[in-house]
Amino acid sequence: MTAMLLAAPLARAADESPDGLIKRVASEVLDNIKADKSVQSGDMTKVMSLVDSQIMPNVNFTRMTASAVGRSWRQATAEQQKKLQDEFKTLLIRTYSGALAQVKDQTISVKPLRAAAADTEVVVRTEVLGRGDPIQLDYRLEKTPAGWKIYDLNVLGVWLVETYRTQFSQEINAKGIDGLIASLSERNKSNSAKKS
Repeated sequence: MTAMLLAAPLARAADESPDGLIKRVASEVLDNIKADKSVQSGDMTKVMSLVDSQIMPNVNFTRMTASAVGRSWRQATAEQQKKLQDEFKTLLIRTYSGALAQVKDQTISVKPLRAAAADTEVVVRTEVLGRGDPIQLDYRLEKTPAGWKIYDLNVLGVWLVETYRTQFSQEINAKGIDGLIASLSERNKSNSAKKS
């Protein structure tokens, strides 16, 4: 009985449509922001915890990092790959948290999904609605055995992975994989010091 109860959320995630996943996660995150005064006041520890617990489980972080690093990912050792993922994850959590700390009364509108039932990669298009013009926010997702996972985002027409791939490529060409890891680590420490 307990095993069935624990398996129910996994079964739901595996059966959930990609646009349903985005709609559910966005609604849960926005509801949590609106219900938590410390998140609304910009408590970055709380905001980062929210991102880490509610958004990151729905991300294929290995694919996202590998795509951002590009060709050099295959030459990186397992230890370097782990360090790259850890530092990139910290960077993205801080970036996403900064955006979420600005959320006040926004809602999200998920556009109709244009995909065939057999598709294993899709783009879910959304708009963030609130004050001012709507903000385009699109997600690239892939179907995995555990359900749909996000592996890239597009904010106002700019795909995140492509942007980082350009930056990371320059860093790798200048200083190698270890140089990129050191640069990301330094950037995360600097961002952490600014938020404290």
